[in-house]
Amino acid sequence: MRVMRTVLRVSATGMLAMVTGCGWSAASAPQPDQSDEVPPAPAPQTSAGATAGLPSVGVLVDGDRHWCTASVVASPKGNVVATAAHCADSGSVGSMEFAPAFSGAVKGSTPYGTWKVKAVQTDDKWSKDGDDAYDYAFLTLEPDARGRSVQSVVGAAEADWASGPERRVTVVGYPAEDHNPDNRPISCTTDSRRDSDMASDVRIECAGFWTGTSGSPWLADYRGPGRLGHLIGVLSGGDTDVESTAVLFDAHARELYEKATRA
Repeated sequence: MRVMRTVLRVSATGMLAMVTGCGWSAASAPQPDQSDEVPPAPAPQTSAGATAGLPSVGVLVDGDRHWCTASVVASPKGNVVATAAHCADSGSVGSMEFAPAFSGAVKGSTPYGTWKVKAVQTDDKWSKDGDDAYDYAFLTLEPDARGRSVQSVVGAAEADWASGPERRVTVVGYPAEDHNPDNRPISCTTDSRRDSDMASDVRIECAGFWTGTSGSPWLADYRGPGRLGHLIGVLSGGDTDVESTAVLFDAHARELYEKATRA
């Protein structure tokens, strides 16, 4: 079993619990205008740094607590987010919410509001056997109080269901408060490679991805907030804060995603 980047949170009942993108066009929400000229890829880094974040990336919350990162993946109804399966396991449908672009000390702020989770899709090989090769999940969200889908407000990245392991990826996530008291998102651009320990995984080396960054999107072809590129997987584990892994999205992941689009 890989090291999972989890945090402890207090559930609504007070019990302490361990918690540890298909050809749809992304909604353009509050993203910069796109010109015909494609910006260059960001330069590779060895350490993540604080960033303004992305409107489509945020945290899973339940009350005043947040514990994992998630991001919007383009879908027909604009209501699907991706995260790690171990992040979704301990959340409660009905009380768990997605807060895009969350930031700020303690309770923080939710500049785009929150969306309630109405359904969670994880693979049986994860839910029954804890197989790390299936540590991804897709969550279906309710419309917000104004009837809007999350994608229509913050945009989304399209999923790549057949990516190769060697990609330049930008990873955006939220370390837990002990390493990140202001709850600011961090980001790192670096090159991924096949993980020698698990055939299903790809690996990056970039310092700073502490507990709380599980579920962070791995974006290939990223060129800035207006050009999110393709979601090839989500951060699922790693032996240290420097070494992080993700399961490459494949046909199994796409099946779960499609269930989420119909939920």
